[in-house]
Amino acid sequence: MFRKKQRSNKVTIAVGIGLWIVLIGAAVPMKKWIEWSQNTPKMLTLGGKLSHQSAVKPLALMPEEQRASQLEQLAIDGKGLDRAQARYLLANDLLEQGQAAQALEWLQDLENDYDLLAPYILFKRAQGYELTSNSAQARETWTELLATYPDSPVVVEALYALGASNPQYWDQALEKFPAHPKSMEIAQTRLKENPNGLDLLLPIANHGFYLDNYKSYLEKLGRQHRDRLTAENWDAIAFGYWEKQDYGKGGEAYAFATWNPLSAYRLGRGRQLSGDNSGAILAYKRLFVDFPDSEEASMGLERLITLVEPKEALTYIDELINRFPNKAGEAFFARSKVLDELGSLSAGKEARDKLLSEYSNSKGAAELRWSLAQQSVAISKFEEARKWALEILQENPDSELAPEAGFWAGKWAQRLGLSKEARQTYEEVLFNHTESYYAWRSAVLLGWDVGDFTNVRALTPAIVAQTERVEIPAGSKLLKELYLLGQDQDAWTLWQVEFTNRREPSVPEQFTDGLIRLGVGDNLDGIFMLSSLRWRDKPEDQEQYKQIKAQPHYWEALYPFPYVDLIQNAAQEQQMNPLLVTALMRQESRFMPKIRSSVGAVGLMQVMPETGSWAAQNMGLKNHNLEDPVDNINIGTWYLDFTHGQYKDNSMLAVASYNAGPANVASWIERFGFNDPDEFATQIPFPETQGYVKYVFENYWNYLRLYSPEIAKKLGQ
Repeated sequence: MFRKKQRSNKVTIAVGIGLWIVLIGAAVPMKKWIEWSQNTPKMLTLGGKLSHQSAVKPLALMPEEQRASQLEQLAIDGKGLDRAQARYLLANDLLEQGQAAQALEWLQDLENDYDLLAPYILFKRAQGYELTSNSAQARETWTELLATYPDSPVVVEALYALGASNPQYWDQALEKFPAHPKSMEIAQTRLKENPNGLDLLLPIANHGFYLDNYKSYLEKLGRQHRDRLTAENWDAIAFGYWEKQDYGKGGEAYAFATWNPLSAYRLGRGRQLSGDNSGAILAYKRLFVDFPDSEEASMGLERLITLVEPKEALTYIDELINRFPNKAGEAFFARSKVLDELGSLSAGKEARDKLLSEYSNSKGAAELRWSLAQQSVAISKFEEARKWALEILQENPDSELAPEAGFWAGKWAQRLGLSKEARQTYEEVLFNHTESYYAWRSAVLLGWDVGDFTNVRALTPAIVAQTERVEIPAGSKLLKELYLLGQDQDAWTLWQVEFTNRREPSVPEQFTDGLIRLGVGDNLDGIFMLSSLRWRDKPEDQEQYKQIKAQPHYWEALYPFPYVDLIQNAAQEQQMNPLLVTALMRQESRFMPKIRSSVGAVGLMQVMPETGSWAAQNMGLKNHNLEDPVDNINIGTWYLDFTHGQYKDNSMLAVASYNAGPANVASWIERFGFNDPDEFATQIPFPETQGYVKYVFENYWNYLRLYSPEIAKKLGQ
């Protein structure tokens, strides 16, 4: 169904990460929902600061038709800020519904009571006048907005509207607020008349990352203006390519950018990722010569070691050990492998002994221990394998290998008849690595009712997704207010202006960017921004990330519930666990309805067109559209049910077949047998499918642990 993911065009979709209820296998009356909404705790920021307790904000993410009466009541009888917020939300809802006259009534003089959002109130009022064809009042309001709040980014809306009759207003927008999305529209419009305008292409290169044809502008800059571009211009072009994952072009653009450790490293990395290993070697060597003590130099050395001949690699390994003590563990592990390859077995053993004795807590030590555990298993020395795995839990608890090592330590203990020890190890994995796939497998083997491969498809867990929007940790007070009110498109637009540190964002900025992207349905990049926080390597960044990941709303954002009604309906039709459908959809598309893979798979569940046509015919569907969420979810869920039917409802095999096809799965079963599903999972010969199976069930487990009151309570105990 799906092979390699590609970034999609941006699609604006309302996504509810906030106070709302998802019910699967249960029903909660609206009265109970309101009771929950009125008793939610105050919201915490990254630093723990409390935000205003509002009667309106809990309603902000409800569907418009469900919240209308409550908002109207608060707009009439509410007090202070609650009343102002209710009026603002009501007006916005009415504008969305095309009822501009009523919206204008609620907006009348509202800025007097809601100073924080005063410029936006004028913005909405001008929109209302335009919708009622009152162009004179609209122009007057746009002019008032421009005169009263000239430094607010929202004035670009006024400049854009007024610029239709006076181009000087558009000039002002481009000059003062080049990052504003409306300024991007202006630049694109003017490029139609002047396709090669450097003064129009450069702002797009710096700020237009979300534009559908963004890379075409970068290419035009490099092609038409190569001799006129400054190093700073090339910085923007290179970063733009890098953001769009075009690493080959990005790397070469960094060759012309400001020469510093980052550009030198990305020149080499771009060449390596595009298959030019000889060019990468030259670039990494130049990086080491020009910036020998930089962090990027250590990264370049690590890459270089894997590219050059073994004898030469030893020289760079020594440089890594001598110059970067924090990388010595990884360097000694690399040294041991190179020496073994060269036949220097005693020297290789000496390097491993030094690694374990002097750098026991390093990543390299964890990798060595796991490789030794695997070697022990290969000759059926399970007690020895378990010893190495337990050392990872003790010495390398933060390693990415720790949950896997812990789980297998439990499995090997069971094989050795050590039931008590096995249980203790499973519990350690479950509670210390709770978000991992291996935590779910540990819960299964501990006897928890969380679904196993053989019965998970039939479960209908009761899920209550009672979450709340929290105050984003970065940005202005105005931005935070818009976000908490669920005004996602306006918050996103404002954030494009405020997010000036895009190339080197702080942890709070990156967290904020991820949340705001999710708000407008940019789930692919939003989830990436949130999940990649774990890659931060500076100690202060790691500490901030630990604070964030300790808060439930971080995980709820990573595992959102868009399309929940459509998923539930399709799952009920196929008698399928809706959380399993959600987990697979998250892995396939990150909930992007128009995404297409490199092999042509389409939409939320990444259905191949030929598979979709065959499934639609069997389902009796006519004129289906795989970019339509309804059709895609129905067809994808039907096909997931079909793959389950092929394997007696074994969900591991069904999910593997969804990714790799039934012929491959059949050959694997014949080749490896299926006596132990955990053993089978490690033997899947396609790295993509092996990872796919684990990620889908890790997704499933995280949805279950986050939103099942029963499982959450059990974990809390």
